[in-house]
Order: sequence, then C-alpha cells, then structure tokens
Amino acid sequence: MATAVELNGDTVGLGRGGFHALRRALEEHLGEEATGALQAAGHASGVDLYQCFLRWLEAGTGLADPGDLDANALGEVLGDFFAALGWGRLSLNRLGTAGLALDTENGIEADPANPSAYPACHLTAGLLAGFMSCLAQREVAVMEVECRSAHHARCRFLMGRAETLEAVYQALSEGRDYRSVLGEP
Repeated sequence: MATAVELNGDTVGLGRGGFHALRRALEEHLGEEATGALQAAGHASGVDLYQCFLRWLEAGTGLADPGDLDANALGEVLGDFFAALGWGRLSLNRLGTAGLALDTENGIEADPANPSAYPACHLTAGLLAGFMSCLAQREVAVMEVECRSAHHARCRFLMGRAETLEAVYQALSEGRDYRSVLGEP
C-alpha cells in the first residue's frame, strides 16, 4: 500500500539526527532516568501516531477499523505505515507459543555510530507500546531485546503482556536467551 502519510498538528516529523541528539542529551543529563523519560514520551506519541494510522489506513484501503484487516495482512500494513513515516520497515513475527516481535534492520532511533552496551531504542519501544495498545484495545507491553546500537544486526521489540515480558527480563538478567521464555527452540 503506497499511500502517503498525511501529518497534522498532532503528528510531526523528526529526523534521525534529532533522535540521536535527543537520546544523547537526555542520557548525559538524566543518566539512567533517561530511559523512562524516553519511553513515556514515546508512549504518548504512539497514541497520537495511532490516530494518524487510522487516517492513513482509511485513505489507502477504505477501512475505518483496523480490526477489519485480514490478520495475515497486518504485518505488511504496519510495515508500510512505519516505513512511510521514516521509522524504518518493521516486520511482524511470531516467536514460539507466547511471543510476538516487531523487527527492523533500519529503525530510525538505532545509532550504531554511538554504541550502547544494551538495547537503546527507548523512545521507539514506548511509541510501539502506545500504538499497539490502541490497536489491540488493551495494554500491550513492549521490550527491545536486540538493538543495532548494541551491535545486533537488527532491532527486535517483543510485544505482549507485562507478565510475559517480566519473565523475559528475568531470563535476560540471568544470562538466558529470551526465546526460551517464549517457547522458541
């Protein structure tokens, strides 16, 4: 679907350099607290971005309700939307029996030139949580488990219930692979 995204007063564009400068400045001034600040800002932005998505979806497909999309088409539609906005192409992938991931090899917030020891796309994680919560009509938690800023080939955002992602976090803190929690071999 090659429909242009129409931005309005609730949705604006911000370039890759702006994302990187914002993260560095917040980390420099807030330290560890920058993560929460970026996630909160991202979450609020995700709610606004969802409204933009509804307008874009209706203009491109005639559908006013994303629930009317064929489940198999959702990943491609989300990929088209986020790519059209410049966030990078996202792909939706099932992980085992309990996981769902959004992956991107060109996400805008990742900054391989400014490496991080841990996944660092905090604004994007918050944005996806806000956006996906609106889409699912229930709270959706999001956690980045792979990041190009942390020398991974892609950024991977797990989505699901808070309890599931808490179990993933616990596994990671114990040095285990996150896939084991999700029933992935």
